[in-house]
Amino acid sequence: MHHVIIGAGPAGVIAAETLHRRDPDCRISLVGDEPEPPYSRMAIPYYLVDRIAERGTYLRKTEGHFDRIGTTVVRDRVVSVSADDHTLRLETGGTVDYDRLLIASGSRAIIPPIEGIDSPGVHACWTLEDARQILKLANPGARVVLIGAGFIGSIILEALASRGVALEVIEMENRMVPRMMNEACGGLITQWCESKGVKVHTCARVAGIEKSGDGLTVTLDGGETLPADLVIRATGVTPNTEFLAGSGVETDKGVIVDEYLQTSHPDVYAAGDVALGKNFSTGGYSALAIQPTAVDHGRIAACNMVEPESCLHQGSVVMNVLDTLGLVSASFGAWQGIEGGDSAELSDPGRFRYLSLQFKDDMLAGANSLGLTQHVGVLRGLIQSRVRLGKWKQRLMDDPTRMMEAYLGVTQGAGWKVT
Repeated sequence: MHHVIIGAGPAGVIAAETLHRRDPDCRISLVGDEPEPPYSRMAIPYYLVDRIAERGTYLRKTEGHFDRIGTTVVRDRVVSVSADDHTLRLETGGTVDYDRLLIASGSRAIIPPIEGIDSPGVHACWTLEDARQILKLANPGARVVLIGAGFIGSIILEALASRGVALEVIEMENRMVPRMMNEACGGLITQWCESKGVKVHTCARVAGIEKSGDGLTVTLDGGETLPADLVIRATGVTPNTEFLAGSGVETDKGVIVDEYLQTSHPDVYAAGDVALGKNFSTGGYSALAIQPTAVDHGRIAACNMVEPESCLHQGSVVMNVLDTLGLVSASFGAWQGIEGGDSAELSDPGRFRYLSLQFKDDMLAGANSLGLTQHVGVLRGLIQSRVRLGKWKQRLMDDPTRMMEAYLGVTQGAGWKVT
């Protein structure tokens, strides 16, 4: 049996390892289109602040690891797939036959339609090559404009600030990390960053970028201009699916999969950023570009490639934990709330503390937290287990900080004294 994996990120690497464990005699090919060994994009910020060398971003650092798991790493780009013929074509001109295929091609940074966005000195921060270019320009005191304050942008913000640059952030929504935090929580993160010397422009868009002397000038839609030595675009990502045109694999802003991560073709599976996987909270299917989901997908898809319908995907819990200049925030599940559901909120803006709980009946469905790191594991556990809170729901409505008591009370029957 020859398994081929398109994509050498976390989903692809976990899938290769799982395939080898489940079927040690199988042959595995891992196709990646970047020149480096398989690496983690989530490690790039640590590289930017010199905490690790490039090798520290590699997903597997032991020499010969992929040989030991029967996996051939192919450095090439897949340009087309024929699912009926069980073949794929490479950019260098060769073809590869497979018995079962995993599409784990990931995503790429979106290039927004801004005049001058392709100017020298404007970079994404998505690949190791992007990081190398940023390191050349992000020197102490350098003027840096960061376009986008979503999850990825805020991770980059942390690394840039640590390098001592003069940083300005442009976000078109009214707060930072708007797809992760509600208005109150995102607003506090914005205030925190400004208190640390980062200028944040919310409700703002970039109208254009142009060369100016030795640097760049970024013009906002209101007419304000910002000088820059470096501009970084962190305006979201989009799944890599173009090579699947005419393949026989159904796509719709991602690869459509079922609860076994199987596509419209029985011998083709998908995992990670490119897969429209099941959302645990909503029951719907969407692309979730976060590494824990990619890892989970890779394992489940590989199990089903060896033994079809052997491993059910229950759905991914949307979970993001972010450290922004020392302030830790997190979002879980249906943090925006459930229609007809109850909610509880605790806000202490003076201390940058915030907690919002969202309920579906007497179950915890989602949460936002800020500055309360001790609750991270408990929040995820209660949401993912869908445990009935019973009388603890009202206690949490009255005092959301009693999260640990609630967790122990409903999962271990602890006899806490009620006050």
